[in-house]
Amino acid sequence: MDFVSPVLDIASRICNCVGDRADHLRRLPQNLKSLRTETVKLKNVYKDVKERVEREEKLEKKRTHVVGGWMERVEAMEIEVNKLLESCDEENQKKCFGTCCPRNCRASYKLAKMVPEKMDAVAELQSEGSNFQEVAVPLPSPLVIERPLEEKPVVGLDSPFCEVWRLLQDKQVGSIGIFGMGGVGKTTLLKKINNKFLQSSIKAFDIVIWVVVSRPTNLERVQETILDRLDIPHDRWKEKEEERKAEEIRRVLKTRTFLLLLDDIWDPLDLMRVGIPPLGDGNQSKIVFTTRSADVCGGMAAQKSIKVECLEEKEALSLFQAKVGENTLNSHPDIPKLAEMVAKECKGLPLALIVIARAMASVKTPEEWERDLQKLRLYPKDVAGTENDLFSVLAFSYDSLPDEASKSCFLYCSLFPEDYQIPFEHLIQLWIGEGFLDEYDDIQEARNQGGKIIQMLTHACLLEVGTAHFVLNGEYLKMHDVIRDMALWLACEKGKKKNKFVVIDGVGLISAQEVQKWKDIQRIALWNNTSIEELREPPRFPNTETVIVCMTRFTFPGGLFINMSVIRVLDFSNDKTLKLLAPEIGNLATLQYLNLSGTMIKYLPIELKNLKKLRFLMLDELFSLASLPNQMVSSLSSLQLLSMKSFSYMLRVDEVMLLEELEQLEHINDISIRLTSIQPIQRLFESHKLRRSTTFLQLVGCKGVNQVQLLSPSCIKELILVMCDELEEVKIIHFEKQVVPSKFPNPQCCFNHLLSVLINGCNKLLNLNWLIHAPKLQYLCIEHSQIIEKVIEDERSEGSEIESGLSVFSRLVCLDLYDLPKLESIYEHPLPFPSLRRITVWGCPRLKKLPFDSSICMSKKLENIEGQQEWWDGLEWNDQTLMHNLTPIFSTSWKPTKC
Repeated sequence: MDFVSPVLDIASRICNCVGDRADHLRRLPQNLKSLRTETVKLKNVYKDVKERVEREEKLEKKRTHVVGGWMERVEAMEIEVNKLLESCDEENQKKCFGTCCPRNCRASYKLAKMVPEKMDAVAELQSEGSNFQEVAVPLPSPLVIERPLEEKPVVGLDSPFCEVWRLLQDKQVGSIGIFGMGGVGKTTLLKKINNKFLQSSIKAFDIVIWVVVSRPTNLERVQETILDRLDIPHDRWKEKEEERKAEEIRRVLKTRTFLLLLDDIWDPLDLMRVGIPPLGDGNQSKIVFTTRSADVCGGMAAQKSIKVECLEEKEALSLFQAKVGENTLNSHPDIPKLAEMVAKECKGLPLALIVIARAMASVKTPEEWERDLQKLRLYPKDVAGTENDLFSVLAFSYDSLPDEASKSCFLYCSLFPEDYQIPFEHLIQLWIGEGFLDEYDDIQEARNQGGKIIQMLTHACLLEVGTAHFVLNGEYLKMHDVIRDMALWLACEKGKKKNKFVVIDGVGLISAQEVQKWKDIQRIALWNNTSIEELREPPRFPNTETVIVCMTRFTFPGGLFINMSVIRVLDFSNDKTLKLLAPEIGNLATLQYLNLSGTMIKYLPIELKNLKKLRFLMLDELFSLASLPNQMVSSLSSLQLLSMKSFSYMLRVDEVMLLEELEQLEHINDISIRLTSIQPIQRLFESHKLRRSTTFLQLVGCKGVNQVQLLSPSCIKELILVMCDELEEVKIIHFEKQVVPSKFPNPQCCFNHLLSVLINGCNKLLNLNWLIHAPKLQYLCIEHSQIIEKVIEDERSEGSEIESGLSVFSRLVCLDLYDLPKLESIYEHPLPFPSLRRITVWGCPRLKKLPFDSSICMSKKLENIEGQQEWWDGLEWNDQTLMHNLTPIFSTSWKPTKC
């Protein structure tokens, strides 16, 4: 019976196996239903996750690797489940006829067994997808983020772009400042630099960071912009103090080579407080920033500063035409020429060109173009877009000025015509006369402050240094036409009070009706052949503080001075029709500044004595003036400045008495005067008060004067010696009255204020060695002398040097030598002449050498050498290279320049 047990065991196993398979087959329909249900649930979870991912990806994030892998597995699972369901459906169709038994039990069992396994896998994926906390993370920071250029094409920035790009490759340069006036294209240039790094071949930096700083400077905002760009998690710096944020920035940037682009800086930014690590020490990181102020470049310690200038005329027209569009330009044959005229009015300022071009893009008749051109010239604020898109942007520079005095001084410059070269000293005197600098009692202190304000305005690119004259660096200023239009708009309270500032230039006759509109005027300036129609009754100017009538032939209306109760400044300079001054001028009790220079006045009214508040009186170049009223000058008790340069030889005036009147004035400290005889010269130099107050001295004729003793220290800025036929020597006297030889006296005896010297027709004056004691001399002109052989004569041994503290001609800007037949030498030894811009030599046949050393070419300051070709060809050179370098700037055309 032993064989029975194994047989029963086998039979039992077979039954269990058959039963297990039968159980799988029996549960198959229900399992298939469950699988379909769970698969649908998984699809819904998949859709939810996918939508979350897509939303995050639109926010420039990328899906996590875990989520990405899960989505791929779900997609694969869906395919597997569909195949399994299809196979099950096929097997279900193959049952034995009339029964529920499968034909292929083995295949059916295999499928039945797979279904619960898929159910488990589907459930696991479903659970995993339902528990995702994060489906996407921020993209890693690219090298650079593109900055869209609003205005295309970009015109006129190739030169500054190439310069900045060159400096970015210079290992010795870490910080670069880009400055220029508002609207000139600084931000566009910075964007162009930023976008250059989009080119895949450029790998100079690990990251380029762009920050708009703007005004007022917000250090926290700057830090947070940098932290976001560096992908530093918010939990490391959000709600933290400034120092902690700076530490995070510093920690990351110390490990990278970065380019930091800072746009629109108004005040120096403390980079250490921001968290920017120091540049240098082998770190090739760089900083480039833009600003409207050159002072910010200094405050940010920029190693290189680049000024962005306005466009040249051709570039400006190209930009304007591109913005107007070909459709408008081609709408009438006259429009291209009119477009050129409109573009010129913008004076190369890109922002102005763009704003005006947008306004003109829809104007398609020449009549409309002509009307808008006239409007742009006379009332630019009325052109569409100029107030909001142009003037408001430019006005940020005005708003950033530190005080009301500097703002008033800036607005005042708009009283001058377009393209006018504003004399530096003249402008400051007007400011003082207007009371802008009243906090300074001393006129020199006020002048110094005026100079600082001019420097501030030029550094802020609100004023520019003029180019009309060679001498006295910065002596002439100018204002860009668009900046001037903006200033007039501001002065008229943003156009709300049109007649607050009135500036009329060369329009001819002004109607009486127009004058009647000026009753509320504050300042008026009439220039260049402007006159007023005859009035039936005297004009009323009860609120007028300033009247400027210059370079015109203006017929003064009767009763002009009757209704001026608050007038402070009257400037009638160079009005060639002004021959008589109405006695009513004596009623102007508030008048502080009166300029009659260059007029044709023959007599001054005695009523001028009544001007007790008058501080400035200018009487220069009055070639028709016959006399001065007695005791007039001494009656002007507030007078600080009297200027009487180059008046008529016919003027009957007692010069000694005039000096005595000046000496009586308590506040006088600036005198410009011409003297013609020995007695007034002696009187001048005997008076300490007169001596320290004289800034301009012209000695003409001076019979009997064979020696002039100049006292040191002296306040003289300009010295002119004309036709002093008997003058043989100039001596320098120390303030202790000790006469010192004129050749190389004590270096402490200096004329530190002397800027300009002109010597004309002094045929006995041989020795000019005293000039070496004017260390700041900028202009020297010697002409019509038949005797002078050497400008400065060094009688000591070869190679000897001027005493310590004296630098011969180191500030000289312009040297003019005319008709000096015996002149052989300017100075015996070569000098560097670091400031020289022009030298003119005419009628000096014996001058065979120029006292230049090799550094004259390196300074690149010298612009022009003028003279006769025969003289130039006969020059002797110790250094032939010097000759070759200077030959290109030599000219034979004699163009006398007023310096």
